[in-house]
Amino acid sequence: MGEYMGKVALVTGGALGIGKGIVEGFAREGAAVAIADVNRAAAEALVAELTSAGGQAVATIGDVASAADAARMVSESVAALGRLDVLVNNAGIQPIDAYFNVEDTPEEVWDRILGVNLKGVFLMSKFAIPHIRAAGGGAVINIASVQGLQSMPGVPSYAASKGGVLSLTRNMALDYARQNIRVSAICPGTIDSEMVRTAARAEGGDIHANLQRYGAFHPVGRLGQPEDIAQAALFLASERATFITGGYLTVDGGFMAQGAWASSAGAPER
Repeated sequence: MGEYMGKVALVTGGALGIGKGIVEGFAREGAAVAIADVNRAAAEALVAELTSAGGQAVATIGDVASAADAARMVSESVAALGRLDVLVNNAGIQPIDAYFNVEDTPEEVWDRILGVNLKGVFLMSKFAIPHIRAAGGGAVINIASVQGLQSMPGVPSYAASKGGVLSLTRNMALDYARQNIRVSAICPGTIDSEMVRTAARAEGGDIHANLQRYGAFHPVGRLGQPEDIAQAALFLASERATFITGGYLTVDGGFMAQGAWASSAGAPER
């Protein structure tokens, strides 16, 4: 019997990378899982994989930056799975062609990154929280980044979005603590995800050498894996963490412990 038997988790950006790892973690612990993503093929493939292994999973397709899509994805998830106990706001972007300083950042790039990374957290939480309350309480886990704490050059939109996620996490925790809804954030370091592999390919040369170099910037000497973030999410959403709300957990292989040096390390996050 898994820790989350009888519970339902909704994971945004759940089809690939960190999100997929989180989905698989909750499913492994017995939860029914809703996978919210823009990538229909990947979401449906993961549903097929989980259900063939005896799990319960559904895909709901849409853009978290759209209020209409966010409302529909939450309602479809609850209609299919019967309740909602955990929301994991994981969906996030940093397009490979969107590295600029502030003066060179196109407004549409700023709007899109903030739309997915920050507005998406707001919208999905807005529509999910009434269902979590109706289930008697639960948890919202927001995937932020070490970029919300200490930045690197060329990512003003991403850094602002992740700093905003941390601030929103604190505010939501205060607003919903008395309703038995805990809100916490996770700040990953560089994780072996689709986003990071895309950055490694864009550098040219040997992608594996690039990934190893990213990992070497972390004191533990390796990249993080989606499973590392999944384990943190499983803990923060569990009954073992009922006195934890409003804070963040860095899952970064010691990256932030390096202080100012980390800001010039040049390893992309997530």
